[in-house]
Amino acid sequence: MTQSWFLKRQSVSLYPDPSRVVVRPFKHATEPRKLNPIDKSRANHIIDRVLDLDLKAVDEKLRRVLEDFEGRHRRLTEAFEARGAEMEEMLNLNDTLTDTQRCLIGAYFLHEYSFEASALFNPSIVLDPDQSDAPENGCRFILSLRAVGEGHISSLTFRSGTVAADGCITIDPATRLASVPEIRSLNAGQNGDGVDVVFQTEDTLCERVIFPVTDSQANGIEDARFVEFNDEGRKVYYATYTAYSGTAIRSELLETSDFKSFLMKPLSGDAASNKGMALFPRKINGRYAMIARHDNENLYLVYSDDLYNWEGGEPILKPEYPWEFVQIGNCGSPIELDDCWLLLTHGVGAVRKYSIGAVLLDKEDPSKVLARSPEPLIRPDPAEREGYVPNVVYTCGAMRCGEQIILPYGVSDTFTNFATINIEDLMQALTG
Repeated sequence: MTQSWFLKRQSVSLYPDPSRVVVRPFKHATEPRKLNPIDKSRANHIIDRVLDLDLKAVDEKLRRVLEDFEGRHRRLTEAFEARGAEMEEMLNLNDTLTDTQRCLIGAYFLHEYSFEASALFNPSIVLDPDQSDAPENGCRFILSLRAVGEGHISSLTFRSGTVAADGCITIDPATRLASVPEIRSLNAGQNGDGVDVVFQTEDTLCERVIFPVTDSQANGIEDARFVEFNDEGRKVYYATYTAYSGTAIRSELLETSDFKSFLMKPLSGDAASNKGMALFPRKINGRYAMIARHDNENLYLVYSDDLYNWEGGEPILKPEYPWEFVQIGNCGSPIELDDCWLLLTHGVGAVRKYSIGAVLLDKEDPSKVLARSPEPLIRPDPAEREGYVPNVVYTCGAMRCGEQIILPYGVSDTFTNFATINIEDLMQALTG
């Protein structure tokens, strides 16, 4: 079907790469949805077999394991030793282990996980805090992506790139290596119930992978909607996302200022009871503002004095056109234009076909809808209909760069494409 005349699909795509792996704890699990289950009896059998080896054999076996895997990971010996120490504490081992024994034991309780083997999709995009080498009249950006691997576990990963003055998008090449952060603290933050994770300085942006840490996240950190938030002159990046335990979901909020350290905390309140929340990039009339969809069908505007608690809200958008009859939702945080807010939406129509539309909201009172697209801005074209979930285009956030909107979007829950939209043309199409 013909796309909107003001929208230009870019010849840039990001596909999942199964060669990118991290080492993760391997669980001999009796409760697979839990993050830390282990069959202690079986684990002890494995450890006993290691301890039955003489020290020379332990040294030789560890050397061979490192030869086999060290070029595929950063700090592999440290990962082996840390995992071995976890097993030592978990099983209350009475033997005094040598460093080599501990490392080898740790290796037997780790595995390589191809975190984006199945999918790399549902992106969001923000301006890079460092614009020092941006193209003239262009910008640098940071892209977040939902990566899916074995067992349909979702994690959060990143890419960087540039937008040229003419709208041409370039993605920086991803390295072969990937890394997971150090968990600095659980129950972090002012009110507790949070997680603080930190990456090493040597881990470049594209190497950083945030995996589920808590039981609430055990089966996935899904669909992060990043926004650069102006907090009275201080810039901080927030992302609302869905934590999935395997049986239940909850909305959570991630905070970072440098994309190296991240604080993750749950949101509370009846307006946070569903997925797909999106934070405005600044306070409105002195209060935080959020777009939410807690009734599974309509979009609400919610205000709060507490960033982590969201109650009530006012319905501002209901399904109106056939392409959104099943439900509507937001496609990321509202984008501030000169005279209004631009809110990208998704609509679900017949045969659960997902499309992306747009709404203009009043600058001072976003509960007032100024215009909305009667037809989608973008819907799956013939090359975008096939994938893990067919007939879906979906984004978790676009951004403004000059007089253009940069729109990355997931394709059929499998890979990611890009489009650009001229703002003046979009405004004319929506209001003219």
